[in-house]
Amino acid sequence: MRFLLDEDLNPAIAAAGRGLGLDVVSIHDIGRRRLGDREQLLFAAAEGRVFVTRNRDDFIRLTVSFYQAGEAHPGLIIVPYSLPNKDPKRIAHALKRWNDQFGSSALDYGIFFLDA
Repeated sequence: MRFLLDEDLNPAIAAAGRGLGLDVVSIHDIGRRRLGDREQLLFAAAEGRVFVTRNRDDFIRLTVSFYQAGEAHPGLIIVPYSLPNKDPKRIAHALKRWNDQFGSSALDYGIFFLDA
């Protein structure tokens, strides 16, 4: 499974995740900050990356919109505020646990919430 972290997440999560063997990049790492939500999700889809964000409401709406339009969407993971941004290793480990559980599944349009 490949992941793209939204800019609302600490970019150190991506580095910690890569240390755990995940294929994860951050919007910060690839120079895509300050772009619109739709543009970020289109990029994630084109790259075959599950989008990881805290921006629950906007990205759930976008996921529904993508589904209704038949646009590709590799899935969405919502990071709850119970996983603090100041603890990137904790979020990376939660993403690793999620990947170990669901990583081999087809996630098209799936919306998942990361467990604290």
